Amino acid sequence: MAVTTSTFTGFRPEAVEFLAELAEHNDRAWFQPRKTEFERLLKQPLEALCGALDDSFRRHGIPLMADPAKSPFRIYRDVRFSKDKSPYKTNIGASFPYVERTEDGEPVLGGGRHGGGYFHLSPGEIFVGGGMWHPEPGPLGAWRAKVDADPADVHAAIEDPAFVAHFGSVGGDRTKRMPAGYAADHPEADPLTLKVVRFGKRLSDSEDFSPDLQAISADDLAAAVPLLRILADLSG
Repeated sequence: MAVTTSTFTGFRPEAVEFLAELAEHNDRAWFQPRKTEFERLLKQPLEALCGALDDSFRRHGIPLMADPAKSPFRIYRDVRFSKDKSPYKTNIGASFPYVERTEDGEPVLGGGRHGGGYFHLSPGEIFVGGGMWHPEPGPLGAWRAKVDADPADVHAAIEDPAFVAHFGSVGGDRTKRMPAGYAADHPEADPLTLKVVRFGKRLSDSEDFSPDLQAISADDLAAAVPLLRILADLSG
């Protein structure tokens, strides 16, 4: 399927309405006659948003990459191991992996960096954020080791005034007990018990429908760069 390179002008209210209707009629018989409408309202604008975001990331030195061809998630669900055989997702989203760039702005690919940014759009829930989602034991253990060995660096990132203003705090699913190897009364229990490291900011409909959405999202994600650098540098 071709990737658009058109200018991002904002999502339209009809895009959210389409997803709401898809949730009520999640089958091929409803979707296939409306596939062109899906592409016009959702697929193509999301690709354009990714292209605009990558330009912003490049200009402002934000170490993320938004690729119109690779960042958007497919609308099709993987139902192989699911009891729910609904074929389509009822949201759209895109991920922005962490990358360093050369002096001329080209991304330096590879290196197994962890963490990144994310955009999500569904009826009643629009947000931009990021972090490290369901990490493997290696990077999760490295996060905990970082928290234990250098808590000041971690707190400088997650308590940075810009980060707090945009995202509030870091959250995610937690272990019920302190991870093995750490004292039950460890002073850094809050970040140590995280099983995922994530942050997010809800966006309004007016922001989503605005051509400035890419600038708003880039500004938000710029505030998370200190934390993203910590996640990117984790071993494992």
